[in-house]
Amino acid sequence: MSSRDSPNLGDVSSRWTATTKDPPGIMLDRLLGLFSRDIGIDLGTANTLVHVRDRGIVISEPSVVAIDAKTRRVLAVGAEAKRMVGRTPANIVAIRPLRDGVISHFDVTEQMIKYFVDRVHDRVGTIARPRMLLGIPSGVTEVEKRAVRDAALNAGARWARLIEEPMAAAIGAGLPVSEPSGSLIVDIGGGTTEVAVISLGGIVVSRSIRIGGDEMDQDIVAFARREYNLFLGERTAEDIKIAIGSAYPGDWDAQRVALRGRDLLTGLPRSVEVGADQIREAIEPSVQQIVDTVKDTIEETPPELVADIMDQGIVLAGGGALLAGLDRRVAEATQMPVHVADDPLTCVARGTGVVLQSMDAMDRVLVSETYSRPPR
Repeated sequence: MSSRDSPNLGDVSSRWTATTKDPPGIMLDRLLGLFSRDIGIDLGTANTLVHVRDRGIVISEPSVVAIDAKTRRVLAVGAEAKRMVGRTPANIVAIRPLRDGVISHFDVTEQMIKYFVDRVHDRVGTIARPRMLLGIPSGVTEVEKRAVRDAALNAGARWARLIEEPMAAAIGAGLPVSEPSGSLIVDIGGGTTEVAVISLGGIVVSRSIRIGGDEMDQDIVAFARREYNLFLGERTAEDIKIAIGSAYPGDWDAQRVALRGRDLLTGLPRSVEVGADQIREAIEPSVQQIVDTVKDTIEETPPELVADIMDQGIVLAGGGALLAGLDRRVAEATQMPVHVADDPLTCVARGTGVVLQSMDAMDRVLVSETYSRPPR
């Protein structure tokens, strides 16, 4: 069966078609599902994770693509491309195609998705294109949603649907999102922080700020420049944040690390040793914005749901949840218990996997209609 046999979802005159009901040919779609692999994608600013139904998370790689600047040919994707950042000749450019959780380079994002999908959905033994479920930040515009859908469809999806990242993270963290009780999830990624109160399968209150791990890296770069006239690369700043970054005083304050970069005065390499307390002070602006966003979300939450959150606690997910002491910092600011989700980096991807397993039952947690290519 060719790609032209995809079910038609509505008016063929539009480029993409949509319906809020079961699409015509739903039985055909389910039949095709027996011969394809449903794929959930956490399309993150820093990392992309791919979950394949019945197989779990099979890919977790940086969202980086290396291309030839002249021919625009893709040379490397993922971890291999990230190793090239800051080390490429003039004709090779290492690009992060997503910024602040949304697509900034459409063609490169499309090629990155296609690369990952081809790795898990080989043509041998599969006669139908995969269905895709993609996580998006809760604050994105309709144009940004369309860009994600189009990138997935152009990369080979039979149809594409979207789910808000805080909802997927809450499902992946095991929160009771379908019950009539409030759950508060804080998903801190590379480009965005999503805070949402969820009840009865929907988001009651949410806040999304374009502050995350990337901004903390920039805070460290600015700190080194301001205090030591030292120019650091982004990768070096990220390594320092992972090594000794923290949001609250603790045993880790005894740790020290060397800042290695270029002296802005002499132009020569130089190394300076700093402590964890200095790095904590450097990233404080970004951490404070995250804490303030959590507090603002709680202030807007109905009192009945606040009582539920006080009992259940706040759950931190995403790579930012691994920042040492962040749970204690949020707990002190909100006077509520705070828990870090199990394996917070994979919460969104695991959530997409749960939804793919029970698509009909969990349809209401999705934010978009079904989008597919019309037959040609």
